[in-house]
Amino acid sequence: MRLRLFIAALWLFPLAAYASVRPHQELRDIFYGEILYHAYQDDFFQAISHLDIELGQHRGLDEPELDSFHWHRGQAEFAVGDLELYYRMHLRAGRAIETVLASNVPETERNEAAFRLARLYYRKQDYVNALHAIELIDGKIPKNIQSDEQFLRAQIYVAVGKFDEAITLLKDLGYDGAYGGYVEYNLAMAYLQTAQAEKAVVTLDDLGKVTSDDEAVLALKDKGNLKLANYYLDSGDAEKAGYYFSRIRLDGPFSNKALLGAGWVEIAQKKYDRALVPWSLLHEREQTNYSVQEAMMAVPYAYSKLNVHGKAAIMYGKAMDVFAREVDRLDASIKSIREGKFLAALVSKQGEKDKNWVVNLRELPDSPETRYILDLMAAHDFQESLKNYKDLADLRQHLTIWLQNLSVYEDIIELRRQYYEPLLPGIEKQFKKLDSRMRLRIEQRDRLNERIRSLLILRRPEYLATANERALLDRLEKIRVDIEANPDAVTEETLYRLRRLRGLLDWRIKSEFDQRLTKAYKNLQDLDGLIDDLNKQYRAFVRTRQAATQSYEGYTIPIQKLRTQLTETEAKLKRIMARQGRVLEKMAINELDRRRKRLEEYQIKARFALAESYDRASKQQQKKALEQAASAAEANVDEKVQP
Repeated sequence: MRLRLFIAALWLFPLAAYASVRPHQELRDIFYGEILYHAYQDDFFQAISHLDIELGQHRGLDEPELDSFHWHRGQAEFAVGDLELYYRMHLRAGRAIETVLASNVPETERNEAAFRLARLYYRKQDYVNALHAIELIDGKIPKNIQSDEQFLRAQIYVAVGKFDEAITLLKDLGYDGAYGGYVEYNLAMAYLQTAQAEKAVVTLDDLGKVTSDDEAVLALKDKGNLKLANYYLDSGDAEKAGYYFSRIRLDGPFSNKALLGAGWVEIAQKKYDRALVPWSLLHEREQTNYSVQEAMMAVPYAYSKLNVHGKAAIMYGKAMDVFAREVDRLDASIKSIREGKFLAALVSKQGEKDKNWVVNLRELPDSPETRYILDLMAAHDFQESLKNYKDLADLRQHLTIWLQNLSVYEDIIELRRQYYEPLLPGIEKQFKKLDSRMRLRIEQRDRLNERIRSLLILRRPEYLATANERALLDRLEKIRVDIEANPDAVTEETLYRLRRLRGLLDWRIKSEFDQRLTKAYKNLQDLDGLIDDLNKQYRAFVRTRQAATQSYEGYTIPIQKLRTQLTETEAKLKRIMARQGRVLEKMAINELDRRRKRLEEYQIKARFALAESYDRASKQQQKKALEQAASAAEANVDEKVQP
């Protein structure tokens, strides 16, 4: 009920659609508004299922232009592909958009459909078909997608190796539009592919100077600075590398790599004490990060270069303890994943309530299976597999609810049966009586109608005589018969009076025939109106009776079929979920195993470095002790030599 009220409120205001309703268009269909409501909540399954139902019902109408959904028909056709794309139903989304392309639509809508199809293929990494789709665009392009189309075309050109064309498009697109930051980065990558390293460096430098409040653009800016810093570090220009490392934010996603690189810049310049500043800062961060783990080895390395071998040995020892502890945690994580706790944490309802649930997972106590979740989810393949698994889990929940609802429907149907069955026999009996009376009256009306119509052709005034006139005529006819039987008993005056009465009646009936016929016709029309009202009530009663009967009859077999179908689908879904879950667990275990091997390598290196540091520290102490002993001996000799 609340949802309906919310959508009813939306009716009053212009609404921009999730993917296809343009801002200047007003929402006119309440059910299409409900679809948009689900889409805005990222509930694409509900949005797609409801939209399919609305489109199916709309196509089955005899006069679809009278349906308010008709006003959104074109938008809905696009929305089908968009929503299916967001739900990763790429095959269906492609077919929906191709259907729009094949239909007779205006040029702008056709170009928009081609753009959406190209974007679909690009996201599927099918760059050849994406290029074919983008080249279908010809003529006028809707203003709301002009920059999107140009940027997508440039991305496709980069993907298929048409770097020069991509460079031209990206230059025309400019740096100050909606794609500010993205244009510079893609342009730099295109320059690198065409061996224009100098232009790539200049473009990345421009990207590093971009000002924006968008976190994605700022992250891209940091990434550009990181690439430049690593480029100059590999080229041996440590000074420039340090400059670009310093432009990276300390609270950004690339801050750890920046701090690590800044330390290596100082090492390259043999400024070991200055390298300790960024590395020490990095050393205190989350120990599961690659850069932090490398810093744990780099900090004692810098101390050893400063000949502080004792401190280096202590730091190597601490690093070994951390690595050993992390290896144990990795083993615990792998064990927990194999026990199924990892999948249970991923599909937890916490994700629906907390947008930062992924970050907070690692903070949960006694949850080793989620400690490395952030790094695992950084991989695109893992993210897609996780989304598929969560979608399967949602579908399984829907199936469970639907199966429960079937039992509820059966209870409702049984309650209806218990209510209507005792009432219907008595109502049916009364209905039959009423039906027979109505049929009799309708037959009488039909006879009157036929008689009145016949009077238009052949005048029969006696048919319109009143009841009193018919009674008088019958009485006069009886008197006439009696007179014919006893002619001697009647005088001439009596016959005259009889003829006079008969003439008066005939004159009245014939002279008033036209007025009586008109009045009879009007009365018949009024009677037709009353009969129409009776027929409407009759049909309404029939429909109500049928609705009452159909509300509990004929549902048993369909419900059984649906329950069988849902049960089979649920069993199939469980098998698919199990396979998808094993894929996720395998990906997670492989990643954790790779991390464990890396830490084991660090342990080996730290163990040798620790031994070497102890050895050098011991030698340094021995050397210092020998120097002190030599100094003391020399001092004693000097004292003896003096008189």
